[in-house]
Amino acid sequence: MNLIQIQNEIKQGNLTVRSLAESYLANIERYRQLNAFISVFKEKTLSEADRIDLKFKNKTQRSLAGLIISVKDVIAVKDEPLTCASKILENFYSLYNASAVQRLLDEDAIIIGKTNCDEFAMGSSNENSYFGSVKNPFDHSRVPGGSSGGSAVSVAAGMCLASLGSDTGGSVRQPASLCGVTGLKVTYGRISRHGLTAFASSLDSIGIIAKSGVDIALILGAVSGFDINDSTSSKQTVPDYLNDNNSINPEDITFGIPDEYFPEDLQPEISERINFIISSLKSQGFKIINISLPHTKYVLPAYHIISDAEASANLARYDGVRYGNRAQNISDTEEMYVKTRSEGFGAEVKRRIMLGTFALSGGYYDKYYGQAQKVRMKISDEFKSAFKNVDFILTPATPSTAFELGGKTENPLSMYQSDIFTASANLAGIPAISIPAGTDKQGLPFGVQIFAGKFNEEGLLKMWNKITNKIYGK
Repeated sequence: MNLIQIQNEIKQGNLTVRSLAESYLANIERYRQLNAFISVFKEKTLSEADRIDLKFKNKTQRSLAGLIISVKDVIAVKDEPLTCASKILENFYSLYNASAVQRLLDEDAIIIGKTNCDEFAMGSSNENSYFGSVKNPFDHSRVPGGSSGGSAVSVAAGMCLASLGSDTGGSVRQPASLCGVTGLKVTYGRISRHGLTAFASSLDSIGIIAKSGVDIALILGAVSGFDINDSTSSKQTVPDYLNDNNSINPEDITFGIPDEYFPEDLQPEISERINFIISSLKSQGFKIINISLPHTKYVLPAYHIISDAEASANLARYDGVRYGNRAQNISDTEEMYVKTRSEGFGAEVKRRIMLGTFALSGGYYDKYYGQAQKVRMKISDEFKSAFKNVDFILTPATPSTAFELGGKTENPLSMYQSDIFTASANLAGIPAISIPAGTDKQGLPFGVQIFAGKFNEEGLLKMWNKITNKIYGK
């Protein structure tokens, strides 16, 4: 059921928020081996469920009443752990709510817990967490994707209705694809980043994972909009994402299919299924044209130079002085810095800090970081030009289905290729969505990705409806 159906069941007396909460908590315990959660707020969830049930009884409930949602553990929830899946923040508790979290709570949503993720959101497999790897619910020997792997698993395994994640280079869409759920990355600035722990500030976005586009629409409407606490948040009008979700004339819509997103080594089942979806759209009357995005081959190099450079600057604050864990048995300040950061950060975070520091160092700033920013502008301009001729761009979400745990940990470059289809949206600051498209011969899911022009999340949700109706007959 989606949230509207849940609310109707509650109003009719067929369901209570408490019974719903108890079923989710039972699933969290039942699928404990998936390691999707770092912390679970059991008592608070049940207490809040009773409070919302009373609001339903008094008919004073808000728009998200009945929504039980998880939150990736890089997003602040007041008085709860904010670990970023890192040893350096193992015992840190947030002093405030992220703006997106507060807006959820204001609409009577319930936060059930904080989900596991790659440390400081750096990874594509959710194997970089201090709290251990998250496992794919379709095959426990495989990864769920990252860095929002715990969020995707919590939704896919029925531990909550939806989840807030973060997307810096595909960290919502890639795990959504590998876990068979829907993941939305919004336009940069659409959702406030206040309370989102910074990885790469110019690329980070809070995103939403759910099974239903209806739930994403309701949540997006609640959390979007300008926030005085985030100067990068947009003052763009927030539409009613749920209203008139079917009002679209296929003959007025053009899809662009970029050649660069269909390489020869794309997994055959994914290629075949995406081609089927393209044919289905064409049969419904949508216009389909081939386009070219030639700077695609520079997406990953530019993304990693920029993101690592920004990570190097953002993670400098974790030094054992202000907050977080501090190394013991130290003789001076320099030793404290070195030991605290050496003991507190995992291997992938250290790798990215070093690469980013190198890219920003004297003599290399213009050669690497400066060049990467120029490439970023080229990529952004290419998308702007493309959207003058097309309304949406359709691609695979991932180059393959979920790979085995440990399968790419010894080869970081191979791991980074997991984001090859997703990172461009972050560089360009545009919205994109991953929609479940099918499964391979082993029953592992994968998604189709759609890009839209800035602030056209509404259009993406309409496309979710069209594509799921065609694929699943809903």
